[in-house]
Amino acid sequence: MTDKDPRILFAAERTLLAWNRTSIALIAFGFVVERSGLMMSLLIPNSTETVSQWLTFLVGIGFVLIGSTSAIYSSLQYATVLKNLKPSDFPDGYATRWGIFINIAVAGVGLLLVMALYLGH
Repeated sequence: MTDKDPRILFAAERTLLAWNRTSIALIAFGFVVERSGLMMSLLIPNSTETVSQWLTFLVGIGFVLIGSTSAIYSSLQYATVLKNLKPSDFPDGYATRWGIFINIAVAGVGLLLVMALYLGH
């Protein structure tokens, strides 16, 4: 008889959620950086600083893509951990795939944001 011990599962899930928060923060930071170029053009209307606008655009998009990539990669890592756990590590009836679903959704929203920013630029 084996005792159920979900501590490893819960530790992996906490790690996934930490990466989820990091991904969201990177995506949000990228959005703010990208929009800072627009804000500067509104504050200084006669400016011909197209280089800085393109730079903030590219850096912002880069952060959004890094955030989306980290969400996808952390989901893959978590799925690998789930495959390597013993059945006794899972509580009865516990749904382990919701964290992966949320991370993939965050990544998808980040990629949609990249497309929206690119089309609106």
